[in-house]
Amino acid sequence: MTGKRLPMARETKSLSAVERRKKSRKRLPSWFRTKLPTGKAQLAFNEVRGNVLEHQLNTVCQEAQCPNIHDCWGRGTATFMVAGEQCTRACRFCAVGTVKNPPPLDVNEPENLAEAVDLMGVSHAVITCVNRDELPDGGASHYRACLEAVHARRPDVGLEFLSSDLDGNLEALATLLKGLELRVFAHNVECVPRLDAVVRDHRASFQQSLKILREAKRLRPDILTKSSIMVGVGETDEEVVEAMQLLREVGVDLLTIGQYLAPSPRHLAVDRFPEPEAFSKWDQVARDLGFKAVACGPLVRSSYRAGLLFEEAKGGPVTLTYGES
Repeated sequence: MTGKRLPMARETKSLSAVERRKKSRKRLPSWFRTKLPTGKAQLAFNEVRGNVLEHQLNTVCQEAQCPNIHDCWGRGTATFMVAGEQCTRACRFCAVGTVKNPPPLDVNEPENLAEAVDLMGVSHAVITCVNRDELPDGGASHYRACLEAVHARRPDVGLEFLSSDLDGNLEALATLLKGLELRVFAHNVECVPRLDAVVRDHRASFQQSLKILREAKRLRPDILTKSSIMVGVGETDEEVVEAMQLLREVGVDLLTIGQYLAPSPRHLAVDRFPEPEAFSKWDQVARDLGFKAVACGPLVRSSYRAGLLFEEAKGGPVTLTYGES
């Protein structure tokens, strides 16, 4: 018996760190599943998908293989990423490539983005971006140009901007937001404060994210602010609640909480899969804390049902999440 086990032990030791993480990767729980749209939502999804295929458009929804693509497209929401496909940061949870000096910004991107949003036929567009730390303003002026171009071409489309932390540059944030036509300014804290060093790039922090969110609300109290927390990266239930409290203290209006999934074995491993009951509890706590709209569930992502979340904050129906009929 002993002689048979020794080769297995040697084989385990010879595995690389990535191979060991791959072998120990947790399986998705039984409740981790999506529903395909039906009825009007299915027709809306088909129309948006048809526009995407006909005009060869690219969205984050497709590239990130988001599990909610049918749901969001069926409800008129899509997400686009600007400022390139490579980021200057190396967060351990993110699938976007990292490079110290990305290619120059595309001066044609604002008009190309506006055309894509127009052709896609959505009612609410989420524009997100990579970090561009090599730029003096963190890319703020380019992001503004992109948003202005979309609004000029399709003033009827609601705009939400999911921003980087602009390296904490409040002047750049003011340049971005002053007089801008925008429904929602979003910036994700990603994880609870204790896990910053584990999850995020060393240039990012919960406190710096809070500073950006606080200043955005001060500069534009008329715009809704939004943030997102991933769970399953090593946090406790109590820390999630504490993070929510900190976000409310700086005036954040909208909150999403979802399950982290590792993009590959090279990324941060999933620590746990909180059960649906935990998400339901966080949902209620968030509402009790005063968030104007909440999306909380295993499959929720930061742009999940973004248009509906905005409408809920303005007095519309509750944005249903996990367990809905």
